Amino acid sequence: MDLHVHDPADLDAVRRAALPLSGGASELDALISMIGEAEVVMIGEATHGTHEFYRMRSDITRRLVAEKRFSAVAIEGDWPDAYRADAYVRNRREEPDAAAALAGFRRFPNWMWRNTDVADFLAWLRRYNLRVPEERRAGFYGLDLYSLSSSMAAVLAYFDRHDPHAAARARERYACFDRFGEDSQVYGLMVGHGAARSCEAEVLAMLVETRRKTLAAARRSDEAGAAEAAFDAAQNALLVKNAEAYYRSMFTGGESSWNLRDGHMAQTLWSLRDHLARNGPAKVVVWAHNSHVGDARATEMGRTRGQLTLGQLARQRLGRAVVLIGFSTYQGTVVAASGWDAPGVLQPLRSARDDSIERLMHDTALARFVLPLRDTTPALARALTRDRLTRAVGVIYRPDAERESHYFHANVLGQFDALLHIDVTRGVQPLDAVAGSTGSEAPETYPSGT
Repeated sequence: MDLHVHDPADLDAVRRAALPLSGGASELDALISMIGEAEVVMIGEATHGTHEFYRMRSDITRRLVAEKRFSAVAIEGDWPDAYRADAYVRNRREEPDAAAALAGFRRFPNWMWRNTDVADFLAWLRRYNLRVPEERRAGFYGLDLYSLSSSMAAVLAYFDRHDPHAAARARERYACFDRFGEDSQVYGLMVGHGAARSCEAEVLAMLVETRRKTLAAARRSDEAGAAEAAFDAAQNALLVKNAEAYYRSMFTGGESSWNLRDGHMAQTLWSLRDHLARNGPAKVVVWAHNSHVGDARATEMGRTRGQLTLGQLARQRLGRAVVLIGFSTYQGTVVAASGWDAPGVLQPLRSARDDSIERLMHDTALARFVLPLRDTTPALARALTRDRLTRAVGVIYRPDAERESHYFHANVLGQFDALLHIDVTRGVQPLDAVAGSTGSEAPETYPSGT
């Protein structure tokens, strides 16, 4: 194999700037120091099925929660699915263990959040929270918008408890979806092709009413539980409204569905920070794929496809108060499916392409390191100025079409504030059996499952 695929000067600049990860208790000190007083830290992953990404993300987050008073972890998962886990970590719901607290993540790809690394983190977060005052307990929330049916059910359940008349109106409005069953794609397909009327007016009316009533309810009560329940209902009503628009946009072409999704994640993040700010500064860690955490303006996604990303929207709003951290790997194994709703499989992850950023990182001959990308040396800036291919594997992996399915051009220097490279990685250990190791509303933005 050619050891000089990349300019030797570029390789030398990367090697000099790299901070090796030793595996000791202090290995993340430089990264934590670089994060400083950031208000939001977004930590990515190059695949949705790699153990080391989840474990390292967990290790970083533990330090941010314990040392820098971060008050929430917000994941690339659905709001109602994460709500049960949040109740567990904040001691508002008894569960046999952390694995049971992840039972809300039932749909494909269940290994993405139902894996041993996430369960270990939830168990740690619950133990931490039990040692601190209730107002300082850190929560666990979902940012995504696929849970149209379960979010409607959550809104109905809230009003069944607090306002039967509003519950009746919610049932009448949400009944607009009944003829489509629970498959949101059927709704999007029929409405998108003009074969059915949209439910846009109904979900908007319910969002307006839910916001008005939950705001009033939160103001009337001094109980934290009442405010939390009202906020949960309002977020679910927002999710229903945005999910309706998302599924409708899936069949109209263009990049609108991607932008609606990342826009919803950003909107949820801002609402969450406002809600948490009642108890002091609301500092949030975000766990999502590199393709959402990275700044789209430094990628072909943004420059040629017109896509926005959560990381870009956060930078535009918060500037240097947000830190974007990406991951990369060269080779190993990964848990991924061959197609949507296919079983997860532990499979080989091919060696990265010679013309990729992953190959440049591999050629440093460093097994694990952090590459700081904010305020770089001139030599590193020159080395990383041009675009290179970068790999993105989501819940689906297609090695036979890897270039088309899993690579895009990006300028890593503008995409992230730091890159963590782990040269050889292995697949996550799911809590549920998947082929090769120990199910659905299929989103259009998952050609590679990101």
